[in-house]
Amino acid sequence: MSQHKIIFSGPVGAGKTTAITSLSDTPPVSTEQLASDETRLVKATTTVAMDYGVIRLGGEERIHLYGTPGQERFDFMWEILSQGAIGLVLLISNARPDPYADLHLFMNAYRPFAEQNRLVVGVTQMDLETKPSLNDYRRRLLADGLHTPVFEVDARRRQDISVLVQVLLLGQDPGMEN
Repeated sequence: MSQHKIIFSGPVGAGKTTAITSLSDTPPVSTEQLASDETRLVKATTTVAMDYGVIRLGGEERIHLYGTPGQERFDFMWEILSQGAIGLVLLISNARPDPYADLHLFMNAYRPFAEQNRLVVGVTQMDLETKPSLNDYRRRLLADGLHTPVFEVDARRRQDISVLVQVLLLGQDPGMEN
């Protein structure tokens, strides 16, 4: 039996819970609670511990999907949930006030993990805000020494999130030629 673990992380409202829900072959476990701080200005509920789902690949092979809380006050969960993971899907919402700040916050938090494991970035809500572009994100990451695949995704679409996981597993990025 082969078991793999992938982490979904990113700021509040980036689509982590939605992505795991759209991809999981089993009903996901969620720790969504009513938001009690400034998060309630963004959305009514927020993840306070983790989200969990499973992809069944056939036979006994499974990919376990863990979503982290997006609030910095729960950052201790980021490291805990990352233990034993083979890769990270970082979701960034283009509709947040400063997506570059979000990108840098999470890249700094996960840099040691990303240096040892695979990472892919999915940019959500580009239909609401088109700037920065995917190439802008790629340039920022390259400037920080990271050759990281970046894709536009809709967290509600299983196919979009599936592509992120496939790229993570296969280590391919069609947007990173030379």
